[in-house]
This record gives sequence, structure tokens and C-alpha cells, in this order.
Amino acid sequence: MDNIENKNTSNTSPAPNDAAGPLGVSLLNFLEVITHWRRFIVWFILVCTIFTTVVALFMPRWYKSTSSVFPAEQADLFSGLEGVGSLVKSFSSTKKLASFGEPTELDRYVAILKSNTVMDSVISKFNLLDVYDVASSSNKMEQARKELSGNTEIEAQDEGDLTIAVYDKVPSKAAEMANYYVQLLNDINSELKVQNARGNRIFVEQRYDKNLKDIRSAEDSLKAFQLKFGVIAMPEQIEASIKAGAEVYAELAKKEISLGVLQRTLGEDHPTVKAAEIEIDETKRKIQELNSGSNSNSNEMKILVPFRQTPELGMRYIRLYREVQIQYKVMELLTPLYEQSKVEEQRNTPSVIVLDHALPAEHKAKPKVALFTLLSFVISTAVSLFIVFSIVGLQKLQILDPEKFNAFTNAIRSDWFGLRISRKSRL
Repeated sequence: MDNIENKNTSNTSPAPNDAAGPLGVSLLNFLEVITHWRRFIVWFILVCTIFTTVVALFMPRWYKSTSSVFPAEQADLFSGLEGVGSLVKSFSSTKKLASFGEPTELDRYVAILKSNTVMDSVISKFNLLDVYDVASSSNKMEQARKELSGNTEIEAQDEGDLTIAVYDKVPSKAAEMANYYVQLLNDINSELKVQNARGNRIFVEQRYDKNLKDIRSAEDSLKAFQLKFGVIAMPEQIEASIKAGAEVYAELAKKEISLGVLQRTLGEDHPTVKAAEIEIDETKRKIQELNSGSNSNSNEMKILVPFRQTPELGMRYIRLYREVQIQYKVMELLTPLYEQSKVEEQRNTPSVIVLDHALPAEHKAKPKVALFTLLSFVISTAVSLFIVFSIVGLQKLQILDPEKFNAFTNAIRSDWFGLRISRKSRL
């Protein structure tokens, strides 16, 4: 019975002890290895950290100078134009939505500063081929650009400004290079804007010259029409013709009534009746002339417009007059644009505003000894632990499985040293 109870007791031991066993053993083994190899680990970390710190202390000192610029406000070409300005403003929201995927002014500045033109100018001005010791290289300019690009930081800030930071071993030279970057940015960007303004001026000038020709052509066509048909002011002349025609018709009606009265009182053969008939005939002829426009001298200006020709002449006059007015409106738009484009082309104002000029740095920017020391400590610790546990693992493998250990060491010798140790030779 005692044996059975002891067996049952041993079989019902708590599971947590079984689960915690391997973890505790692994931790103890880890501490045992660390304790056994503590001297190597400490000395390895200490030597690597001290060596790295000493190297960092004796590395050349680099100084950083930073300048900051902001885009200058540009005058709007349409700001002073009535109608056009409101038209542009009406599309402002659409332009803002479209601008999300388009490069900004700061992106333009970054592209200019990173161009080979700018970097070559900096390299030439400050003799960086000799400074970077690449003057004897076959592709010296390319290497100098890489060195300069590595020593230059160009960043667009969230506040809307652009910072240009330059590293150099001489503080004053770093400041001069950063300020020279700003000068080159201003010069090149201004030149590009002048080229753009020149292109705009040429386009507007061509359109302006064409508009002058179109105005002269429209005015000549209207003048020829007026001389041919005597139409000067179509609506006023039509109104005058209608009034004149109404008066003539009213006069005809009066004469016809008077003729009827005379015929009843005096008889049809009376001279007065004959004279009244003649007057009526002349009045009818005049009405016919008003309707058809016949029997008129071509050299005389026609104040009254013939009624039958009024629709056609009115339509032709409206079209010619409309064309002249359109060209005048185009001229009103083009003239300010043309004058302002000429001003923009000749304007020589800075395209960027310098917020902060670069000044010589008082303290070095790199190398950072503390950072080098910390990184060396962390990396050397990881490397030392890797070496120690690799050695311990190989030792255990040699004891527990000699054949696998020999195969592993043979593979390493063969791959890294070109050696192959056979099993027979070892025996």
C-alpha cells in the first residue's frame, strides 16, 4: 500500500514545475556560460569600446552651417485685370485640388540645388577637387559630386522654409558654401523665371500683333459696308426710316381723302383734281423708293434704310459691328497682359527670401564620440556573446556528436580555407 501511495504521489506532481524546469535550466546554463567566459567578454567589450572611442577622438572634425530660405511672393499677372482676375479666382479651388499631385515651389528649389550645374559651381569655387582628394581620379567630377552631396543636407521643412546645411572641416568655409548655395539658387531661379516671362511675353506679343491686324481688318470691313450701303448707325437709321415711312403713308392717306373730296365737288377733269392725283402718284413713288431703295445716287449717303433690305443689311451690320467689338474687348485684355509681361521680363528682384544666413559653427557636428562609444559597446557586446556561445555550442557538439562536428568543421575548412581533412587521416 505504501508503495502504491508513493507511486500515485509521484505521478501527480504539479505540472508547473515540469514547465518551469527547462526554462530555469536554460537560464542557469546561460549564466554559467557568461560567468565562465566573463573575462573574455569584459575584455572584448572594453578593448572594442576604447579602440572605437580613441579612433572617434582622432577622426577629423566636421562643422555644420545652415542657411534657411523662403519663397518670395510672386506678383499675379491677372491681379490687376477686371474680369480675368475674377475668372482666375473662380478656379482657385480647382487649382488647389490639382496641386496636391504637382511639385511645389520648394520642390523646384530642391531640384535646382541638387542639379549638376549648382554642384559643379560649388566644386569649382571652393576647389573641392583638391579638398576631397579626387583631382587625380579619372571620374573626378562624379566623385566630387558624390562627396559634396554626402556633405550637404537640403530639406523642405513643414513650416514652408527650405534649409541648406553644409559640412566641412573649416567652420568659415562651411558657412561660405551654404551661403553660396543660396546665391546660386537665387540666380538660377531668377534666370528661369526670366526665361519663363520671356516666353510669356513672346506669346502675348504675337497674340497682341494678331489682334491689331484683326481690328484693322474688322474696321475696314465695317467701313466698306457703311460706304456701300450708307449704314452708319443701323438701329437709329431703321428707327428714322420707320418714322419717315409712317409719315409718308399718313400723308398719302390724307391726299387720297382730299382727292376723293375734290372729285365729288369739282369733278374728275378739274385742274385741281389733276394736281392732287399727281401728288398722290409722287407720294406712292416715294413710298416705293423707301421700300426698294431704287433711284438713289450711289455717291450719296443714305440716311433711310430701304425696308425690303432692312433684315439682310441689319444682320450683316450686326455681324461686322460685333466682330469689331470683340476685337476691342480682346485688345482690352491683351494690352495690360502685354505691358506686364514686359515688366516681368525686365524685373530683377530676388526670387527667394533669406530667413537665416549661414554662420561659422562654434562646435563640431561630427563625429559624435558618445554615439560612437555607445554603438561600439552595444555591437561588441552582441559580437562577444555570439563568439562565446558559438564556441560553447561547438564544444558540446564535439562531445555529443563527433561525426556531425567533424562534418561541420570539414565544410568550414573546405569553403573558407580550401582544406579537406578525411576521416581516415584523422584516425
